[in-house]
Amino acid sequence: MLERLFTSGHAVDLILVVMVAEFALLTWRGRYQRKPGATLDRLLALAPGACLAMAVRAGLTGAGWVWIAFWLAASLPFHLADLARRRL
Repeated sequence: MLERLFTSGHAVDLILVVMVAEFALLTWRGRYQRKPGATLDRLLALAPGACLAMAVRAGLTGAGWVWIAFWLAASLPFHLADLARRRL
């Protein structure tokens, strides 16, 4: 059963669902904060991890190397943008 969970990529799907729920919860909890850009900060914090999870999913499901490389490369701009915003 666990083997099928991973080979189908559904384990990563569960992780992504938890990440979306975390984003929604943090956004809901912070709705009364007067900090501009707080939602963007949360999005930029979670996006690199989501891209890396998609790369793992692509590898587990037998997608071509191009998709794995795409998701790995897609995580970098999000990570750099997150670092830039935190530095400000």
